[in-house]
Amino acid sequence: MPVIEFSAVSKSYSIYDSPGNRLKELLTLNRVSFHRDFWALRELSFDIRRGETFCIVGENGSGKSTLLQIVAGILAPTSGAVAVNGRVSALLELGSGFNPEFSGRDNIYLNGAILGFSRKDMDRKYRDIIEFAEIGEFIDQPVKTYSSGMLVRLAFAVAIHVDPDILLVDEALAVGDIYFRQRCMRKVHELRARGVTILLVSHATGDVKALGDRALWLDQGCLREIGETDRVVSKYLAAMTQKDSAYVAHHRPTPVPRADLPEIVTSIPNIDHRFGDGRAEIVGIRILDESGAPAGILEPNTAAIVRISVRAKADIPFPIVGFMMRNHLGVDFAGTNTTREGYVLAPLRPGDIQTVDFHLEIPALYATTFSFSPAIADGTLHSYAICDWIDNAIALQMSPSDGPIYGTMHLKCRVAVPVER
Repeated sequence: MPVIEFSAVSKSYSIYDSPGNRLKELLTLNRVSFHRDFWALRELSFDIRRGETFCIVGENGSGKSTLLQIVAGILAPTSGAVAVNGRVSALLELGSGFNPEFSGRDNIYLNGAILGFSRKDMDRKYRDIIEFAEIGEFIDQPVKTYSSGMLVRLAFAVAIHVDPDILLVDEALAVGDIYFRQRCMRKVHELRARGVTILLVSHATGDVKALGDRALWLDQGCLREIGETDRVVSKYLAAMTQKDSAYVAHHRPTPVPRADLPEIVTSIPNIDHRFGDGRAEIVGIRILDESGAPAGILEPNTAAIVRISVRAKADIPFPIVGFMMRNHLGVDFAGTNTTREGYVLAPLRPGDIQTVDFHLEIPALYATTFSFSPAIADGTLHSYAICDWIDNAIALQMSPSDGPIYGTMHLKCRVAVPVER
């Protein structure tokens, strides 16, 4: 028997253009409607098994919090039926269920009473709760004086120590510091091992994939996908990337014409390996010193320019030009690209040529050979297709530094010796 079961559940909110319209509707005894319906959830049907960690993903406004509030009994569905079998402990909006005028101690006992625990029951649990929350003397201060981090510490400590059959968590852990998050994650794993059913809403897809047995993707109140966590999260992220790409295309700034465009580079000194879908190609790469002359060597603590020219063979809506720098062992040492540096290139059409200058500050590196591998791609930082990549297209020797290099590079450093007073 499922511990939570949704059967064709929908939830509607009445939206009024002004407070006066609400009053008009009341005066007509609701015979005349002055509102429009907003459907936060539409015809949701699914079930959650006992002991399962079930995650919900979706954009802001997709209905995730409304769904949890229905499970918690805070909201009633407009239509459909919900069955919840077991004691529910909810960690929803920050501070929900707490009286801001009460102290932390009083709120612990208040929450226990709401869940049906006697004062003696809460006396036995109290020490474990305050030890987990770690908010010290603030436990006797009004909750309204708590920081968001302190509030979530206390709320989570109460939620996990009231012996829940079902634990609801709505983005609350995102507020905590890394130390507390790690403790919470360990506790969540303990609850899973004890057979507690966990319903988790989170934008942190890493947490969802690490914890979830199954996942549900909500899209504008509708069930878009449900099933194995990795598959659902992958489809959700792919859709978000596609949406981001469409936004970038619509809001792409118009390129400003420049009179001082760099010259096109047409030579590639070396090609160890080349790959890509061929929709665009690297036509040249050159390393220049700070005066703009071709560099024969890399000088420590100086400026340099990596100039790359590319040609489009097909439409490239979202061009990204970049390079990877490697040491003599072939290990990727550093790299960047136009999108990473916040420069949006204009779309390229077949035959278009684009030259990009990367202005670098060369640190004092270990005196060895460094190669540069240029590339052009189409897409965003999170989802792209390589059009052309050339391994080790150009290599330069690093000039010896004035002093020894310990490790790979010398970090710029200032030494100070505090004077005792």
